[in-house]
Amino acid sequence: MSLGEFIGYMGNNPAFALFFFFIIPIAALLGNFMAKGEGHESPWCIYYSVLIYLAVIPGIFAILLNLYHMFFEKRSIYDMNVMMEILPVLSMILTLFLIKKNVDFKDIPGFGKMTGFLGTIAGLMLLFFILEKSHLIVFSYLPFQWLILILVVLFLAIRFGTKYMFR
Repeated sequence: MSLGEFIGYMGNNPAFALFFFFIIPIAALLGNFMAKGEGHESPWCIYYSVLIYLAVIPGIFAILLNLYHMFFEKRSIYDMNVMMEILPVLSMILTLFLIKKNVDFKDIPGFGKMTGFLGTIAGLMLLFFILEKSHLIVFSYLPFQWLILILVVLFLAIRFGTKYMFR
């Protein structure tokens, strides 16, 4: 399944996308109720860390995909797939807002600076788009699970590689 097929499938079968992008902010809201004032402590900071990853990666991907469609493919804004291009961004914003109400991002492991994390994810996805557009590497025909695996490996390599390189 290619990325285009995956987005088309999710647009035609919106139940999973709706569930996924609504459950993340709901989970953050439940975390706020259950961990009132304890968001920086051990089980809750890991919980919030997972929620941030689940919300931010699709949200940044949706933003970059929208920019790619507007600038490179000259696609009309009326042709946007609301489930796959707008809902992830709204879910990301709402999740980050709810988490920020209970705990500061610097208290969550791995998120000392949220902008650095968002910049790393956006930079990786932008690199993928540039490589795809320049036809150096064709990602659109790559199965979606391999694309996600490559993204995760590159993210971990950049995240831990820069940490050890600048010590």
